[in-house]
Amino acid sequence: MALAFDEFGRPFILIKQQDEKSRLRGLDAQKANISAGKAVSRILRTSLGPKGMDKMLQSPDGDVVITNDGATILEQMDVDNQIAKLMVELSRSQDYEIGDGTTGVVVLAGALLEQAEQLLERGIHPIRIAEGYEMASRIAFEHLDRIAQKFEFEVSNIEPLVQTCMTTLNSKMVNRCKRSLAEIAVKAVLSVADLERKDVNLDLIKVEGKVGGKLEDTELVYGITVDKDMSHPQMPKRIEDAKIAILTCPFEPPKPKTKHKVDIDTVEKFQTLRLQEQKYFDDMVQKCKDVGATLVICQWGFDDEANHLLMHRNLPAVRWVGGVELELIAIATGGRIVPRFQELTPEKLGMAGVVREKSFGTTKDRMLYIEHCANSRAVTIFIRGVVAGLTDISFSYEVESVGIIYVHYSAARQGNKMMIEETKRSVHDALCVARNLIRNNSIVYGGGSAEVSCSIAVEAAADRYPGVEQYAIRAFADALDFVPMALAENSGLQPIETLSAVKSQQIKENNPYCGIDCNDVGTTDMREQNVFETLIGKQQQILLATQVVKMILKIDDVISPSDF
Repeated sequence: MALAFDEFGRPFILIKQQDEKSRLRGLDAQKANISAGKAVSRILRTSLGPKGMDKMLQSPDGDVVITNDGATILEQMDVDNQIAKLMVELSRSQDYEIGDGTTGVVVLAGALLEQAEQLLERGIHPIRIAEGYEMASRIAFEHLDRIAQKFEFEVSNIEPLVQTCMTTLNSKMVNRCKRSLAEIAVKAVLSVADLERKDVNLDLIKVEGKVGGKLEDTELVYGITVDKDMSHPQMPKRIEDAKIAILTCPFEPPKPKTKHKVDIDTVEKFQTLRLQEQKYFDDMVQKCKDVGATLVICQWGFDDEANHLLMHRNLPAVRWVGGVELELIAIATGGRIVPRFQELTPEKLGMAGVVREKSFGTTKDRMLYIEHCANSRAVTIFIRGVVAGLTDISFSYEVESVGIIYVHYSAARQGNKMMIEETKRSVHDALCVARNLIRNNSIVYGGGSAEVSCSIAVEAAADRYPGVEQYAIRAFADALDFVPMALAENSGLQPIETLSAVKSQQIKENNPYCGIDCNDVGTTDMREQNVFETLIGKQQQILLATQVVKMILKIDDVISPSDF
């Protein structure tokens, strides 16, 4: 950039010339784009499967995230390349739509790009490759429908749902605790599910966590938990059949909107003002008592005088509750949020069977539990501590009559915030899988068996296409093999030898359920290992990966600004 003057002495600025921009065209552009996509895929490839490795990502402000969740890894990475950003969006789309399979979809896309690069070097036009990939994805999609199985589940028999959620949790840090967490996730989803409409509103499931403690404190609460306690230590800690007034107005005298000044020059005037304020407090508390409220939850705070008065009038109260939590409490209890005391009526009160305050450990950290609400479909999964890297973990499972599920663990080390966040992500994936199964109860078997079966079907179908597209269809079949190869490699097995054995067994026995024995159980039949995946999740992976790769292959000119 430079400053120049015209013939009249007027200054103007010379911008760097257009030809100084960096530009890639044709095959060079396509190879550069493929290279960027492959780089992202290689990062996630080692995180695939139950024996996948974890990634540690540090943010600029020092926060550390350890996870093997594909969507989380890519979101935390600082990606500049536009093609790499497409891969990030691919993982995010899978996460939004299905909630699981975010690593597998990126690995598959990277494998398709790698195969496309070899076809480009052989002189095949990228459009023909894209068309071949589209044909192959349709063949694989239809083949998945053929090998899928339906399983029926009932509220009284949740074992099939639990087994599928366990497959999801198998690749997470909490895989040693997969059985109990899967049961909690399934029970939470069934609590909010509308089985007639086959619909699940995950907004009604709140996943909360608190640093400290052990995983034995993990519980499913049929209601809402609030990270608050009673405003006065002498207020009752347990209220049965609570009628809750949910307020967004403060317990304090009204203030004028404009600036004001009150002159008090005598004791009598001060006494009058004090009595007037006390009357305001009295009227507010009395209004709550008159409508039958036995608990007040307020968005704002109130001073010591109001707090003291509430305690003496035997009206328990909770203050400084956030707006989002207020909305959840209103949904769960069937109450209405009241903005002014004058609008408070008995019809606007929320109903809860039990409201209790619970203490944790020696820190006197407390939380409020609102249970057995009028709308019993609102639940909270409350995660306390998470155990990582332990060799000695045991657990037991019980259901108490009050409707809370406790999962008991014995462990040697307490969890921390980072591990709690990872557990939240793992539980979220399990919730999404259970929701998908309620929407569509078709499953395919995991361990790479579905990919190997689709690869065989696509390879066999390639001969039916006379054009150049058959090369792309065969390349698609080879790309599908990358997923079971990555599973075998991450499990410490010989990838090519293991894949060849599984593929040969599938063809010989005509059994599409043979996969990679990642956990060294002794059988490659995924039905015996109870390794399931949702059909819609697997189909979505193939469709999304194909669409993104087609988009990348069609780019033949990349113009980017030069670095100043």
